[in-house]
Amino acid sequence: MAEIPITYINPESVSARHFLGEYWHYRDLLYFLTWRDVKVRYKQTLLGVAWAVLVPMMQMLIFGVIFGKVAKLPSNGLDPFVFYLCALVPWQFFANALTASSGSLVAQSHLLTKVYFPRLFIPVSACVASSIDFAISFVMMLLVIIAFSIVPADTIVLIPPIMLLFFLNAVGVGTLFAALAVRYRDVRFVVPVLVQTWMYASVLLPFNQLPESWGVWRYLYALNPLVGEIEAFRWCLVHHEMTDASPPWMLLTLGVPASVLFMVVGLRYFHRMERKFADAV
Repeated sequence: MAEIPITYINPESVSARHFLGEYWHYRDLLYFLTWRDVKVRYKQTLLGVAWAVLVPMMQMLIFGVIFGKVAKLPSNGLDPFVFYLCALVPWQFFANALTASSGSLVAQSHLLTKVYFPRLFIPVSACVASSIDFAISFVMMLLVIIAFSIVPADTIVLIPPIMLLFFLNAVGVGTLFAALAVRYRDVRFVVPVLVQTWMYASVLLPFNQLPESWGVWRYLYALNPLVGEIEAFRWCLVHHEMTDASPPWMLLTLGVPASVLFMVVGLRYFHRMERKFADAV
């Protein structure tokens, strides 16, 4: 009896050129996934996109009153409400992008089991969709700053590359947790705790107000990439109103490698687990 031939199907090359070519081929899909995420986010909501303004405004009031007026934490010569708003707007973008991307694969499990496309587009589209909220809240922030009689500095033109760093952090950490959530469903309980803790570790104090007695711990704290990115975001907007107007380049020098590390680790783990998503989801 003749033996039945066995055909082995092996994956194609996983070089960077292969991935980039594939992503470019499916680029229209990224647009449609992003637009769908935007519509789903505000579907059947009472206030719609107004939440992009209300959330950072409410957080600004809470932080400004409790930590600025009551606890009297230092705010680099800025009004506490301006100081915290300039940190909470970019932070809210990162938090929204991380939360949405970390649960995106589980939420879109019906797509993973039906048709092939670059799985990375699912968490990335969630991060891109969060930029719509950021654009709205950014305009609101500028109006609030002007209401406090502060004209934004001309260094506002540096905001886009700084926001790119926030985006890279969100994609790196978000894809890592998205891949983990497919296998370990209790990740959805970890992410909110991580986001809340990370916020307090990044927003409350300017780096130059940390006690010198902390020594090397001050610089370990600066390895949190969001510390330098938030300081840089605030500096670009209102450094001419701050008591310490020196650019936070040192913080970015420490934080950017950490951002790159998050990105590399998150993407490598995502691609390693990608072939198992359809079976595990």
